[in-house]
Amino acid sequence: MSEDKKVLKKTPKPQSKGVLIGNIIFGLFTKLIRLVFQLIYGVKGEIMPPIRDPILLESATSLARKIRKQKLTSVQVLDAFIARINEVNPLLNCCVDNRFTEAHAEAEEADKLIKSKQYTIEELEKIKPFLGVPISTKDCIAVKGLLHTSGLYCRKDVRASEDSDAMALMRKAGAIPFALTNVSEVCMWWESNNSVHGRSRNPYDTNRIVGGSSGGEGCIQAAAASPFGLGSDIGGSIRMPAFFNGIFGHKPSKFIVSNKGQFPIPFSEEQNSFLGIGPMTRHAEDLKPMLKIIAGEKAAQLNLDESVDLSKVRYFFQENDGGGRLVSAVDDDLINGVRQVVQHLKNKLNVPVDRVQFEQFRQSAAIWFANMKDDSGYGFEHQLGNMKTAINPYSELFMWLLRLSKHTFIGIITAIMDKLQCRHGSSKYHHLVKKRNELRAELQELLGNDGVLIYPTHPTVAPYHNEPILRPINFSYTGIVNVLGFPATAVPLGKIGSEGLPLGVQVIANFNQDRLCLAVAEELERAFGGWAKPEIQIN
Repeated sequence: MSEDKKVLKKTPKPQSKGVLIGNIIFGLFTKLIRLVFQLIYGVKGEIMPPIRDPILLESATSLARKIRKQKLTSVQVLDAFIARINEVNPLLNCCVDNRFTEAHAEAEEADKLIKSKQYTIEELEKIKPFLGVPISTKDCIAVKGLLHTSGLYCRKDVRASEDSDAMALMRKAGAIPFALTNVSEVCMWWESNNSVHGRSRNPYDTNRIVGGSSGGEGCIQAAAASPFGLGSDIGGSIRMPAFFNGIFGHKPSKFIVSNKGQFPIPFSEEQNSFLGIGPMTRHAEDLKPMLKIIAGEKAAQLNLDESVDLSKVRYFFQENDGGGRLVSAVDDDLINGVRQVVQHLKNKLNVPVDRVQFEQFRQSAAIWFANMKDDSGYGFEHQLGNMKTAINPYSELFMWLLRLSKHTFIGIITAIMDKLQCRHGSSKYHHLVKKRNELRAELQELLGNDGVLIYPTHPTVAPYHNEPILRPINFSYTGIVNVLGFPATAVPLGKIGSEGLPLGVQVIANFNQDRLCLAVAEELERAFGGWAKPEIQIN
């Protein structure tokens, strides 16, 4: 029997009676809460306006090709997306700053360069693969001249003096930054709402969240108001918004993409390994070229140009975390989505897809919280203090009750919870770090250099606004991947579920095997349709 088969045959320990009863009670509680929110919000909110311009339906890769070949101009493309932002933003509140005037001048320069014939089409494709294509990013990734608040009120007037490394590389590749998108306060919550820019709303149902912290970016992509964008992810901040908004989002392998130019910055090298900037887009074909650009010199470690024979990839799946404490049960729609993916891979590629059940996934949240601890002496209260001071979350909570605090309720509560978690260096800390290391070793052994794991991105579709406060641990489905350091891609399944919201899965691979995730994402897009398009009205 192979080592892989030994892993597959492992039987997880049964839940303790107390945990089982607790999960049943929590399940009943969340059903009651859902009913309350349905009564508050009603059955369905508004949806994004229909798409009337065919330019908005193109991938960034396709737009770049047409701009190079002068079938479209960069100015035409930019104007189309600016018009779309102006159309959808009053409803969705996804875009919080822009540089439309500067971008227009840069688009004109791109068109002049192409018309000059200084470079052949082939040369332009090689040196500036996204020449003339507008790009957006979230309000924590620096874009020179744009706001750089990270949703923190005391930074409401701060503007970036230079580009982040990742955006600088995209500029060098010809992309034109034009819009900045909303985040959660200091990017540490999974609903995008803050005291600077307010709340973003889901384009498929404005009563629902867009996710966080790259929520505005997920929203602007789903609404076809930007060709592609950059997000960042330390606990699922690319993949949750991508999932909730029905687009693609990739968290790269650890240490591949530079985090320079983000705020807040990680406190330690360990935390830096958890955080990753990655691509967010409606079309899977954009993921690989974007990743290749923002990885810079480290792109060689990913072998992205190496072709992937999907029939030779080994596939595994896990339908849920096995019953994590205070984590919602996985929606039936999402379990069915995983199963449909499994069936497609079996039928199309004629390969086995093996079910696995890793016991440590039950403790995903506890493992994430513990591994986020470090010995720097800084915590979330310092981030809320703009890294210059530590707020007192208890007095801030009192001020919030009096409507005098400039912080969000969830930001304050997160700071309190951060103080209550296990301390760095404690016995509990070492126990949970060991759990992380054991899980990492088991998954590395299972996946090798040719395996992927299909796993839910989140246990539910996009919740109602503020509902995450009562389901705070649900981020654990993505967070566990960050502390493991593996690459993972959120893949939409081209379908709207029973609640009128997008469905999807995440695809996880071993260190530096990002190309496997991306290849599977492209296959699933072909099979299921990818981005669930809004209504289209093109004459």
